[in-house]
Amino acid sequence: METLTEKSASAKKSSDPNPPTQKRRNRIWDSMKQQKYLYLMSLPFVVWVFVFNYLPLWGWTMAFQNYKPARSFGDQQWVGFKHFVELFSDDRFYLVLRNTLAMSLMGLVIGFIVPIFFAILLNEMKGMFFKRAVQTVSYLPHFVSWVVVAGIITKMLSTDGGIINDILVNLNIIDQPIQFMAKGNLFWYIVTASDMWKETGWNAIIYLAAITGIDQELYEASRVDGANRWRQMWHITLPGIRTTISVLFIMSIGHLISIGFEKQFLLGNSLVTDYSEVLDLYALNYGLNMGRFSYGTAIGIFNSVVSIILLFTANGLFKKFTKESIM
Repeated sequence: METLTEKSASAKKSSDPNPPTQKRRNRIWDSMKQQKYLYLMSLPFVVWVFVFNYLPLWGWTMAFQNYKPARSFGDQQWVGFKHFVELFSDDRFYLVLRNTLAMSLMGLVIGFIVPIFFAILLNEMKGMFFKRAVQTVSYLPHFVSWVVVAGIITKMLSTDGGIINDILVNLNIIDQPIQFMAKGNLFWYIVTASDMWKETGWNAIIYLAAITGIDQELYEASRVDGANRWRQMWHITLPGIRTTISVLFIMSIGHLISIGFEKQFLLGNSLVTDYSEVLDLYALNYGLNMGRFSYGTAIGIFNSVVSIILLFTANGLFKKFTKESIM
């Protein structure tokens, strides 16, 4: 039997003109009115994202057609999953996928860990002038075009006056110059090292920004307790930027197979094609350049779907074990 208090609460609830759902809607609407200028400022960017990121998804229909540029959309021949079956039946596709995953994983490990430690060590420098000079010099290669970087790397590894071969020969490590750019088994390492040199300084900027947000009183308290600088880095600096590391790592996994093709195209040659060709380059060579637009679109869809799966998987695992998430 209901008590008097329960009856009064039930009556009050039934007579409430604003149920919880309506109250929540009112709060959301009030918040939107208070922040209307922020929404107006963000509107151009939302439109930009929609036009350049979501609107082109209409082009995915080409993967299910035998697309001919001269025909209208209604005149295209629909072929279902024919191009996907052809893609997964091509032995070249699996070779290209191997190259893509290998260079992506190497770039993820080296290109992700090195900037973190570089930022931490740079933060430990005491001389402000020297610290800024090192930081400036380290991120300048980011602004150099891959065309120029490829030329520098090729010249450095050349057998005709290349500085790397000259050093190795003069140190009696090798007897004669090595043709680095003609050896496929070295190509992945060359690309990874080149990318690390070009992007380490730039990628370290966001970690330096995160480090500056750590409470300095934590360092002072640790010094009082007798912690040296290595202990401070391990127990204060790294935990202090853990959220930043987690978010960037999740996003990096999402782009695991979307590594582009610029550096592979510029550093590669006909002698190392079996090691230099990646998915985007494969789509360009066997899709667009050969007029097979539907086949190239199928490769792009595969790339995007795998990236989305990797992103949600990585985010779910990090959310479960570290409580960090980007969604």
